[in-house]
Parts: sequence; structure tokens; C-alpha cells
Amino acid sequence: MKFEDLSGKVIYKRREAVVISIKNKNKRITGSIMVPGDKSISHRAVLLGSIAEGTTEIKGFLMSEDCLSTVKCIQKLGIHVEILGPGRLKVLGKGLFGWQEPREVLEAGNSGTTMRLLLGLLSGQDFHSIITGDASLNNRPMGRVVHPLRMMGASIDGREQGKKAPLAVRGGNLQGIHYRSPVASAQVKSALLLAGLYANGTTIVEEPVKSRDHSERMLRSFGAEIIEEGVKVSIKGLPRLSGQKIIVPGDISSAAFFMVLAAITPKSELIVENLGINPSRTGIIDILKKMGAKISFENKRNEAGEPVADVVIKYGTLHGVTVSGADIPRLIDEIPVLTVAAAHAVGQTVIKDAGELRVKETDRIQGIVSQMAKLGMDILPREDGMVINGGRPLQGARVNSLHDHRIAMALAVAARVAQGETTIENAECVNISFPNFFPLLESL
Repeated sequence: MKFEDLSGKVIYKRREAVVISIKNKNKRITGSIMVPGDKSISHRAVLLGSIAEGTTEIKGFLMSEDCLSTVKCIQKLGIHVEILGPGRLKVLGKGLFGWQEPREVLEAGNSGTTMRLLLGLLSGQDFHSIITGDASLNNRPMGRVVHPLRMMGASIDGREQGKKAPLAVRGGNLQGIHYRSPVASAQVKSALLLAGLYANGTTIVEEPVKSRDHSERMLRSFGAEIIEEGVKVSIKGLPRLSGQKIIVPGDISSAAFFMVLAAITPKSELIVENLGINPSRTGIIDILKKMGAKISFENKRNEAGEPVADVVIKYGTLHGVTVSGADIPRLIDEIPVLTVAAAHAVGQTVIKDAGELRVKETDRIQGIVSQMAKLGMDILPREDGMVINGGRPLQGARVNSLHDHRIAMALAVAARVAQGETTIENAECVNISFPNFFPLLESL
């Protein structure tokens, strides 16, 4: 892995940890960019392609560490995945029951999506499998998925009575259930819907508020029978899925870093082309507009069931807002960079009902607050969020990503508008979701 820093200096690697220095360029942000393919959609395209009948061709696939973890797991389950070129894959599906019992432990790396969605699919397979992850993933909560899958009939065991990975699964003979999830989580919902493909009868998942719906859209395009009623989603078991051609739009979670940078840099105007604007994911756009950023859509269209557009972001004077409730599931991954926008807003921004941040790649509330404070941000933690008082200029400092890719990229955006030079330790973690992040940031 090789990075060049934004100040012209050579960065260095020490014990696999990349350190990068960034200076404020004091320039407006202009031009057009394209961000990598949507991570959530990339995962789901490979997984559904593997259990569909026939070939699934994917364009715009995100070639990141997380998504490649899903590919490697599918290959260990006996599915042929061919890389045709940058972002282009061919998956030779074998139908619902075409997977083979793996001879090796399935490695999910740092990817919670890989582990939780695979748990749903493995629960429907009449064989034994073991799935594990890195140290970070093996410390994240899996009980929220394991518990309802056991209710459906899967046998799952692991650390802390199955609440933590590694996890051993023996599936088969599933029964549809009506599950009322205590959390609004697309990963929990998706795992149960995927298990529902193998269940007798109908599986219903009900959430407190609606989470992102990429799984529902893609399952429908592959031929599953999906019914959505408010916060309830149902799926009928044992459908026949058919291979598809899928174009993955740009990931709004990746674009958010550049949208915020343009929104807080005077005289800026940036176009993000071919961006997914699924309503369950556009919370960051809605909040930035509420704060005063000027954002519009051009060339709106639909691709493979997903709404897509070119998004134009212009600088605007921002004002503090309260972010809570139903907004949180629609921008949970964008909260790290939203704090940078809040630091440049007039007044106070309050983020609450976001306790889910405590169980991400790291405790993101603690991580965001501790590292942004080093840059001079007036930020205080809450048990379920944080409070940012805007208007205090940021100052360059030495900070640490804490091995969290979204914190690393949020710190890089803050560094571009901070006075002086900022050094980010453990910057290599951006490869989890956005391998080309630093070169793209430099190009603006």
C-alpha cells in the first residue's frame, strides 16, 4: 500500500501503520468527482448473486477490504467469482442450496456486514460452518442477529453464549417468524430477510423506525416476494432467484466527506456524479440542507431499483441543528464528518439517539470527541451522541484514527480547513471502505 501525502512530503509506514500529514490548502473546492461504488449494495450484490440461478454481472463494485471479505467467503462456499476488471465482477450462482460446506473458517475481516448477512444465509444451509473476524469485529455485538436466527431454528454458538464471534453455525429447517427488532438496523433486518429465503412460511421483521432498504430493493429485483408496510417488511420463503445485471451507484457515505468539505469551504461548488440517493440513506443531505448548505440534484434516474443522481453542493453559511430520532438510521455512518460541519456552523449542534455509535468499529462517540478535541473543536460527549458548539477555528494537531476508517476520513476533512498541519496516525484503515480517498482528496 502506498500513499503520498497532501503536503508533498513522503509518508512512511511503521508496523503496517500509515501516518499522513495534511495541510490547509486555503482553496475553494470545485470540479466533478465520482466516489467508489456503494459498500452496502456491493456486499448484497455478491451475496444474492451467489444464491441466484445463473450469472450475475456487477459493475461499479467497491474493491475495498470489507467487500472483498465477502467475496472471499463466498468463494470458500464453492461459488466462482471472476474479476473482469476494475469494479467488474461475474458471480456464477448455484441457486438457494448451491453452497458447499466450507473446509476452512470463513474470515469476515473487519466487516460487520459480511458477518451478519452471512449468518442469515448460513442459517439456511444444512451444513456446519464457522465465521470469525479481526479483533475489532470479534468484539462487536452479534447477539442481536443470533437471537432471532435461533428463534427461526438455526443452531448458533460462540463466545459469550453466541453474542460474540467466532461463531459456529449449523442451519436448515427454518421457520418464518414475526420479529420485532429493538434496534433499527439494516444489518439485523437483512440477516433475517436472507434467512427468511430458506424458511417455511413468511418471515416478518418490524423495526422501531425504518432502516436503509437496499436488501429489500435488491431481493425484489432478484425475484423474491417482498412486502413493505411502514416499518414492517415480510418475505415469503423458498423463492426462485435469478441472476441479474447490477450497476452499483456511488456510495453516499463516501461522498459525505467531500460534500461537507465543499459545504464549509467558501466559494466552493462541487458535483458528485452517479451518486446513490436512496431515501433511506440521504439523511446527510437533508441535515446539511437544514443547516444551510446549498444542495441540488441533476440527471435523476433509476438503476437496478436504486435512485441515482448527480449531486451539486455549494458553500453556504451553516447553522447548528438537532439531529435525532428517525434521522439517525439514515446517517449513522456520516456522523463523524457531520461533526466537522457542525464545528463550522453558527450556534450549537446536538446529536442524540445515536447510541449505536458505541458499537461500531470503535466506540465512535468516544473516538470522535477525543480526536476532534485535539484539533480545537468544542465538542462534548453524551451517552447517546454529542454536542458541538460551532465557530471555534480548528488548529492542526497530531491525531489518531483509532483504526476506524470513518474517523480517519473525517479527521482528514477537518485537517483541510484547520490552520497549520495535521498528522493522522493509522490512516491505512481507509482501505476498509475507500482505498482511493487520499488521492481524491488531494486532487480537489
